[in-house]
Amino acid sequence: MNASSQTTPPAPSAPMQIDFVADVVCPWCYLGWERLKKALALRPDVRAQVLWRPFQLDPMIPEQGVDRKAYMANKFKDPERIKAATAALQAGALEDGVILNLADIPISPNTNAAHRVIRWAQRAGCDIAVIEGIMKAYFTDLRDIGDPEVLADIADKAGLERMAVLKMLSEDTDRDVIANEHGIAVRAGITGVPFTIFDGKVAASGAESPERLVLAIDQALATPAA
Repeated sequence: MNASSQTTPPAPSAPMQIDFVADVVCPWCYLGWERLKKALALRPDVRAQVLWRPFQLDPMIPEQGVDRKAYMANKFKDPERIKAATAALQAGALEDGVILNLADIPISPNTNAAHRVIRWAQRAGCDIAVIEGIMKAYFTDLRDIGDPEVLADIADKAGLERMAVLKMLSEDTDRDVIANEHGIAVRAGITGVPFTIFDGKVAASGAESPERLVLAIDQALATPAA
């Protein structure tokens, strides 16, 4: 029996909080984000509040970023491993309608700034547009999402004030907040992303299929609050 045909537990009166711990340069996070949206579409009666939680795969990357090909070659010494991982990602991405131009990405950026813009977008209620704009810019359009001008362009299209975003980035607003939230995730035992937490009750690690995420949603609905 597939997940969508199972009996759905009654939806709670309050929205289900879904914490999506992720990094914007993680291709599996891009797939995981799309699959979470599909899972929620399979449970249209469930009101959900999805919160992006920042995680940095490498917070030590310098502000100007580094050459991605050299970075990946240094990180993964076995080129066949990179090739196999890329092939798996591309196959998964095609199924989810995501375009990943992994081989052509020029820069591996420090993602603190991108997470900060997402944080500001959450306050303004336009975080989904910013999240998806940043990931598309990086994986599909091959833009440097460590560049404040690029981030300001994305934020502006989502409804934030471009000059205000540039000003806050230049003043390092919330830089330490992102670093602290990343530290909280690490201390909680999260070592890989995406990591999705449903109502603080059920967790899913990795870019699970929509059907498996529906099972997690249903389990969270059926689990009494602590």
